Amino acid sequence: MWKEPKLQWDVIGIALGITVLLMFGAWYLTLPALNLKNAGFWVFAMAAVLIYFFAKMIVSAIRKKDAGVRNPVIVFTVLIVGLFGNLIFSSRLFHAKAYSEILKVEDAEIDLIPSVSGSSSIALMDTASAERLGDRKIGSLSNVVSQFNVGEYMQINYQEAPVKVAALKYDGFFKWNANKNQGIPGYVIVNPVDMSADYASLKEGMKYVPSAYFSKNLYRHIRFNNPSLLVDNVHFEIDEEGNPWYVGSIYDHTIGLFGGKKVTGALIINPVNGDMQKYALSDVPVWADIVIDGDLICTQYNDHAQLQHGFWNSVFSQTDCRQVTTIRSANEDGDEEAYPDYGYIAKEGDIWVYTGVTSLNGDSSNLGFILANERTAETKYITCAGADEFSGMKSAEGEVQEKGYIASFPSLINVEGTPTYIMVLKDSNGLVKMYAAVNVEQYNIVATAATQADCIEKYRKLMNAEITPDEAKSDEPAKDTSNYKEMTVKVKKLQTIDKGGDTYIYVVDETDHIYNAKYADVIGMILVEEGDEITILTDGTDFLLKE
Repeated sequence: MWKEPKLQWDVIGIALGITVLLMFGAWYLTLPALNLKNAGFWVFAMAAVLIYFFAKMIVSAIRKKDAGVRNPVIVFTVLIVGLFGNLIFSSRLFHAKAYSEILKVEDAEIDLIPSVSGSSSIALMDTASAERLGDRKIGSLSNVVSQFNVGEYMQINYQEAPVKVAALKYDGFFKWNANKNQGIPGYVIVNPVDMSADYASLKEGMKYVPSAYFSKNLYRHIRFNNPSLLVDNVHFEIDEEGNPWYVGSIYDHTIGLFGGKKVTGALIINPVNGDMQKYALSDVPVWADIVIDGDLICTQYNDHAQLQHGFWNSVFSQTDCRQVTTIRSANEDGDEEAYPDYGYIAKEGDIWVYTGVTSLNGDSSNLGFILANERTAETKYITCAGADEFSGMKSAEGEVQEKGYIASFPSLINVEGTPTYIMVLKDSNGLVKMYAAVNVEQYNIVATAATQADCIEKYRKLMNAEITPDEAKSDEPAKDTSNYKEMTVKVKKLQTIDKGGDTYIYVVDETDHIYNAKYADVIGMILVEEGDEITILTDGTDFLLKE
C-alpha cells in the first residue's frame, strides 16, 4: 500500500531559505510590484516555485531523502494556468466595449488648435536637436562634463513657455561613487522656440535618481516604499520655481487582472531628499505636465476608434475604424513595425499631445486630429480631412530639395481658421536651417523661410494671394504689406522692363504717378490695357492687384 512520504522539515527549511534569499536578490534587482494585477509578479512567483523545487531536490539528494516534489509542480501549474488564463480573459477579444470606453473623446472645432498668434509657444525642436544643444552646453562646463551625462529630455510647459528639460545623470558606477554625497548638481533646460540651452545649477544635489546605485536608485527607492504600487513613466520635470522633481504615473488595470490600463494618479518624488507624495489624477499639481504619456494616449485612442463596434469588426469589416498616425521603423530584430508618432502643443499652461487620425489602409491622408492633455487625459477630436503629417513633411522637403534638408515632425497651428503644419528643416548635421509651413487640406501650399516669424508671414500672404508660390519659398523675407492702401487708378501708360533676370511692370496713372511690381506678382496685368481702371493695393510705389 502506498504511503505519503513524511515531511522532511529540515529539507523544507533549507529549500525555503535558499528560495527566499535568491528571490529577494532577484526582487532587489528587477523590482516587480508585488501586486496580483502585475503580470511580472506572477512570473516572479513561478520563478520562486521553480527555485524552491530545484533547491528541495538538490538538498534531498545530498541528504538522501525523498524530495516530495508533487506539491510544487501543482502550484507551478496553477500559476501558469492563472497567468495565461487571465491574460486571455483580460484581452480585447472578450472586452472590446470596455476597452473602447477607457478614453473619453469629445468632438471639437478647429478653433481648439492653437492660433498662430501664439507662435512664441510653438515647440518645433525634436529630441535629437535638443540633445545636441544640451550636450554643447554641458561640454562647455568642465567640472560637469567629466562626471555626468545628460539624461532623457521631456517636453514640459515652464512659466507659460514650452521647454525641454533633462536632468544630468551619473556616468557609470565609479562616477556615482565619487559624487554620491553631493548628488546630481543640476539639469539642462532647452528652449525649442529660440533654439537656446541653459544649465541650471542646484543649491542641493539630487541624490535619488535613476542613475544612482543601491538604495539611492530612484526606482528601488520607490519600490521599497511602495512594494505593491503599480507605477511607470517615471521621468524628470521642474515646477514653476525651477525645483527638480521626478513624476511617475500611478495606474490600475480596469479589465480583469491585466487589461485596460488606466492612469489613476501620480507619484511625485523630491530627488534631493527622497520624499514622495501620491496624488489622485484630479489633484495632480498643475506644473506636472506629463502624467499620461503620449504612447498610452495613442493606444487608448486606437481602442476607442477601433473597438466601438466590437472586436471582430476591428479585424474584418473595419467599419468606422480609425487609428493614429504611425511611423514605420525597424525593431531590435530588424523587422519593420508601425509605431504611433505624435507632436506636442503648449496650450493653456499644459502640454497637449497631438496626432493625426487616419483610416486603417494607410493612404497618407488624415480624417482629423486628436488633442489630448497629458495631465488630465482630456481628449478632443477635430474633424479635418487633409494630408497626414508625413505627407506634409515630404511636401516641405520637396520645396528645398536642392538643399537636401530634412523636415522634423511638425507642430499644428491655426492660421486664420486654416489648420497648418509648421516644422523645422535641418541639414545633414542636424542643424536647423529653415522653417516650413504646410497647409493641411492643400499640402501643395507651402511657405519656407529662415525664421519662424517670416515663415508664418509668408504663409499668410500666400494664403491671401498676396505673394506667389515662388516668393513663398524664396530665402528673402516676406514683403511687409501692412501699410498698403486700396486705390483705384486709371492707367495712362504701361511699360515692362527686364531687370536682374525678372520682368517688372510700371504703371503711370493720370497724375503721372508711377507704380511698379514684379510681373509674376501681378500676372493679372496681362489683361489690362492703357485707359483701363484698376484697383490696386499700394504703399505709393510698389503695388499688388486687388483680388
